[in-house]
Amino acid sequence: MSQYEIEIKSLLGSSGKAAKLKEKIREKGGALLNSNKQLNHYFILNDVNKFKEKFNSHLSGENKVKFNKILEEGSNFSVRTRDTDGKVLLVVKASIGDDTSSNGVSRMEFESEMEMTLDELDKLLLDLGLKYQAKWSREREEYKLGDTNICLDKNAGYGYLVEFEKMVTNYALVDTVKKELLGIMKDFEVEELSQDRLERMFSFYNNNWSDYYGTEKIFNIE
Repeated sequence: MSQYEIEIKSLLGSSGKAAKLKEKIREKGGALLNSNKQLNHYFILNDVNKFKEKFNSHLSGENKVKFNKILEEGSNFSVRTRDTDGKVLLVVKASIGDDTSSNGVSRMEFESEMEMTLDELDKLLLDLGLKYQAKWSREREEYKLGDTNICLDKNAGYGYLVEFEKMVTNYALVDTVKKELLGIMKDFEVEELSQDRLERMFSFYNNNWSDYYGTEKIFNIE
């Protein structure tokens, strides 16, 4: 069964705005699920068929089925490796509609925990012909409010960013869930980060990631 991720971002920037948001989450009954540090390495995928064929041997069962499904049905793929406090994942996101796979509001998503280190998984992808796009680092706090996930991130380069997210298995619900999330964000007094600006920020970071990865430095792109 496919999973569709509906996720809307808002750029907070300052620590003061982040603290204010956390206070509102608590006031509304949101619960902190966990906090972690992440390394996310983004890759450029040029040969989808080779990736699908060669990587299948490293997956089994339901993970293999989901991996093949997203590569067969999706487009404009975003492939990344992630280390969350030592837990290593392969993550593949794919576009639905006009959204981008890297930053879009609505996407298909696949992730699988891998029994290897981040360096080993990276090397495996590089050996399959993928290339690094950028490396990202962030600190994340994950909250649950009803059926909504709220992720508060402190990203290298971006500063503080919040994501409001729901997952659905029925594509017909995507537009309805988008409206629900925008309503929740309005209640929290935060605005959606436009896709145009987000893509400009993403492009700038990709071109300059070595200056920001693992640091406290941030930039501002309008």
